[in-house]
Amino acid sequence: MKESAHILLDVRSIPEYEEERIEGAQLIPVDELRQRAPAELPDKQIPVFVYCRSGARAASAVQLLSGMGYTNVMNMGGIIDWPYETAKGEKEVRHVL
Repeated sequence: MKESAHILLDVRSIPEYEEERIEGAQLIPVDELRQRAPAELPDKQIPVFVYCRSGARAASAVQLLSGMGYTNVMNMGGIIDWPYETAKGEKEVRHVL
């Protein structure tokens, strides 16, 4: 698999993600971010663009990731303001046990 030059991170819930998402986004719900980020986002210098529904959870995620040592994290705001196409329907999502 080819490595990306950036990460598009969706921090909403699984049902929200399955309902509508930005194509290519990786899902890590904000309440699972502290636990999952070290393994799933190992490069702390890669640009990470974070979004949620309206921007509030994305802001929390940016603050959390910055506190964990990620150096290039940006809040994209909410999908409700995304002017481009989105993907809909179920997509394989990793569930944390």
